[in-house]
Amino acid sequence: MSENIIINSNNDTAFLGHPKGLAYLFFAELWERFSFYGMRALLTLYMVEEIFKSLSNRDFATAAVYASYGSLVYASTVIGGQVSDKILGMRSSIFLGGILMAVGHFVLAIENDIAFFLALAFIIVGNGFFKPNISTFVGALYKEGDVRKDSGFTIFYMGINIGGWIAPLLCGWLAIKYGYHYGFGLAGIGMMTGLLFFWSGIKKNVFGDKGLPPNNEVYEKPIIGIPQKTFIPILAVLFVPVIAYILSSYEAIMGGETILGDETIVGLIFKIIGITILFYLGKIMLKATLDERKKLFMAILITFFMTLFWGFHELSGSVITLFASRNVALDGLMSAAQTNSLNSMFIIILAIPISLLWGYLTKKNLNPRTPYKFGLGLVLAGASFYILALSEGSADENGMVPFAYLIVMYLILSIGELFMSPVGLSKITSLSPKSIVAFMMGIWFLSSAYAFQIVGFIGKELAIENTGKEINGLVSLGIYTDGFMLISQYALGAGLIVILFSPLMKKIMGDVH
Repeated sequence: MSENIIINSNNDTAFLGHPKGLAYLFFAELWERFSFYGMRALLTLYMVEEIFKSLSNRDFATAAVYASYGSLVYASTVIGGQVSDKILGMRSSIFLGGILMAVGHFVLAIENDIAFFLALAFIIVGNGFFKPNISTFVGALYKEGDVRKDSGFTIFYMGINIGGWIAPLLCGWLAIKYGYHYGFGLAGIGMMTGLLFFWSGIKKNVFGDKGLPPNNEVYEKPIIGIPQKTFIPILAVLFVPVIAYILSSYEAIMGGETILGDETIVGLIFKIIGITILFYLGKIMLKATLDERKKLFMAILITFFMTLFWGFHELSGSVITLFASRNVALDGLMSAAQTNSLNSMFIIILAIPISLLWGYLTKKNLNPRTPYKFGLGLVLAGASFYILALSEGSADENGMVPFAYLIVMYLILSIGELFMSPVGLSKITSLSPKSIVAFMMGIWFLSSAYAFQIVGFIGKELAIENTGKEINGLVSLGIYTDGFMLISQYALGAGLIVILFSPLMKKIMGDVH
């Protein structure tokens, strides 16, 4: 039976040997990521230079909002995925999410502080519906047992990185030439372009019956007299001002003491969620068998180290962008916002060679096990920040360092990403007890949300105005490079711990490579 499935699915080879629908999802995601990364490249600079320019603690405020925004963007995918699975289906969720995100990008083009927070909230809610469902849709194009599925995802993720590479270059150029709002506007056009690709795929029926609501009765079932297919979008829009308020409500912006001090509401929420998750995992551990307990411990450990890596990696959109703006001699080659394209550029260049390297090492029986790859990934992250820390020795009298340091940093960090990111998710499914695989997948996705809490913490610690000194290039260089050295030490330490304990992890993980 499975043989027939593979043969039938292989008949659809219209796009590089893959189902035709992949082409439409590829370009839809490319343009959606164009909008997302184009906006992200401008966000920190826009907050520092425009939204919070009148605040004495503008770096602190920027770090807090950026962390809250990033955490909620990734946490929203857990909720959006559940709503899609139970009510809307993938098609409706993708459309709803895309429209909300496009609205958010266009609202960002309005020069108004209230509009700014509403825009971020629209993007958060929209991303929750769009992001998890378009990735799931790719998997739905292939029947069970289709050997092309992995390479199909590889092609799809290449679209993500093409969008992440081109967007900062174009949006950053527009921001410098005409103003930030033109850059945000282009990001919104990118999102609408992605939706048009997806819509044209549906009109041409390239998806067949894929992505429809899972239960039409539930889809049409009314809540307070409104069909759920309509009620969910209304509820999503109603949540926008609530999230906007949460993003804007903390001491650094409101200018007075609150019961939270300098803690954001989002940070407090994630602390409560984290404690609840740890308590629940503890209960599961007590009930699990010894073998399940060991594997679950490994799954938790892998998630923790991946969270740590993403926390350092995502500094690219905040602290590293500010460092590029204030202390890197870009010499007209790029703007600070445009340097955000370097990571995706290196991923595109290196993804296939590193994939071939793993294949070659497998044939030689030398392919490192997952713990070694994770350890090496963290070591490389540490090495990348060490490069930035060393840049202080090459600074000129104004505290400006050569652009080459930033390029080498992104090169090394990107290699570390390719060591860790592609293998983590599959290992979670392999190590988690079957009864809680879905729960552990949710935690894995939440790890990216928690990574932004790390970003926020580091951003606050490296806020330039916290020194109380007169700010100049040499002062900011010293603050940043001292911070980069600490980050390097933490990342290197974590990576070396993983490598040293890898033999023990091998015993625990057994056959899981």
